[in-house]
Amino acid sequence: MSVNKETVQKYIDGFNKNDHTQILACLTEDIVWTVFGHFRLTGKQADDAAIENEDFTGYPLLRIVRMAEEDDTVMAEIHGETHRANGEQLRMAMGEVFVMR
Repeated sequence: MSVNKETVQKYIDGFNKNDHTQILACLTEDIVWTVFGHFRLTGKQADDAAIENEDFTGYPLLRIVRMAEEDDTVMAEIHGETHRANGEQLRMAMGEVFVMR
């Protein structure tokens, strides 16, 4: 596995353990986190504040299904689940793009 893919794996693993230090260690200071149609955050501090959200309980369980890499970009298909604050289970399927440097 490439260094870039290992970094993505470590980042996602950090969410599964709710380990802010591990998550943030994978990011640069000028990180931009965009969830299209919902939000766009810039910077490690903003990213850290958004890791836990009062609309949800606990932390998500995320599983990388596959990754594709070209040059400095890794695309990861991720499936996951979490629970909303009202107890509703939320299942997710997402594609995340990581530009590495």
